[in-house]
Amino acid sequence: MSLQDNAAQCPATAQQQEPVGGFIIDGQGREVPITEDMIQEACDALEESRQRVSQQA
Repeated sequence: MSLQDNAAQCPATAQQQEPVGGFIIDGQGREVPITEDMIQEACDALEESRQRVSQQA
């Protein structure tokens, strides 16, 4: 089985994004391209945690 065969078996997502210039390494040691959505989610989580801390102070 070739890589092309594996790719053909994976269902395509509705919106696949282009990488924005970096990769992370997942738990299995694979390189995963960083997408705009990943950056947006990280920024949102950081903002939420910052707001929780300021409310507790």
